[in-house]
Amino acid sequence: MTERPKSERPKFVTPKGRPPARRKPAAAGADLFTGVRPPASPKTPYYDPGCTQCPRLAEFLTETHHAHPDYFARPVPSFGAAAPKILIVGLAPGMHGANRTGRPFTGDYAGVLLYETLHELGLATVPESVSADDGLELRHVRITNAVKCVPPENKPLPDEIRQCNAYLKSELAELKSVRVVFALGRIAHDGVLTAEGLKRSRFGFAHGAEHALDYKRVLVDSYHCSRYNTSTRVLTPEMFKKVMARACEIAGI
Repeated sequence: MTERPKSERPKFVTPKGRPPARRKPAAAGADLFTGVRPPASPKTPYYDPGCTQCPRLAEFLTETHHAHPDYFARPVPSFGAAAPKILIVGLAPGMHGANRTGRPFTGDYAGVLLYETLHELGLATVPESVSADDGLELRHVRITNAVKCVPPENKPLPDEIRQCNAYLKSELAELKSVRVVFALGRIAHDGVLTAEGLKRSRFGFAHGAEHALDYKRVLVDSYHCSRYNTSTRVLTPEMFKKVMARACEIAGI
């Protein structure tokens, strides 16, 4: 969910070759939008498109929708296989990525390495995630976030992380097929442990670490595939592919 400066953001093109919606000033100083807000997914035990339990995040989403009417600007739902063997858990939606498109890790830099790696390992039908309607499908994998709403300055507060954990707990309980929970970063790692009712002190976070959650599930840790981590080579493509391949091995894929 790390964000790049506006001047460096990639120019995304829709599957039909049209440029994304652009704002242009009206004569009275208002903005006219050529795009349409992406539709929300139905409410489930682990996702509520109308959730306002975190006042700061709810207010920020309202402000974002007013500023960008063509953005998704709601809690972002999970994406991927209905009965996955691997559940990838990220931190939170990026302002101009998942918050814009309505799909995790889609539309900003953090998703580049993730989807390229999934494609290389045969877990994604294409190597790039551009929009929620681009035809991309995941195999054996589902992606979710520890926090469903974009936070101001990309920093959710501890209370917000705890509040949103109920959705992750419900999703983990619902997905009986999951054999590996793949945590992108420490906050996701801690969120999984909280959702499973486990003490964090017993499960240290480290890139490539493996922890048995119960008799059938393993938590695999990775550094987050953020722009900062990849540009500083804290996380390299080789490192990420190796730990994701290991997750596939454990999951029996």
